[in-house]
Amino acid sequence: MKYLNYIFIVLGAVVAIYAKTGTEQNQYILIGGIVILMIGIYRISKTIPSKDEDDLNKDEN
Repeated sequence: MKYLNYIFIVLGAVVAIYAKTGTEQNQYILIGGIVILMIGIYRISKTIPSKDEDDLNKDEN
């Protein structure tokens, strides 16, 4: 499951870059690539613990 997030990021970036390179830019493909990229980034950011939670736990001990 962890690798799925990285696949989303790479796939989204490739699709967005591909849509941007042509002389006829397809806006829907570009938006789709950006959405896939953002889904991957969001899923990874959910797994990163909050810094504030670490500070709260230190204060309680």
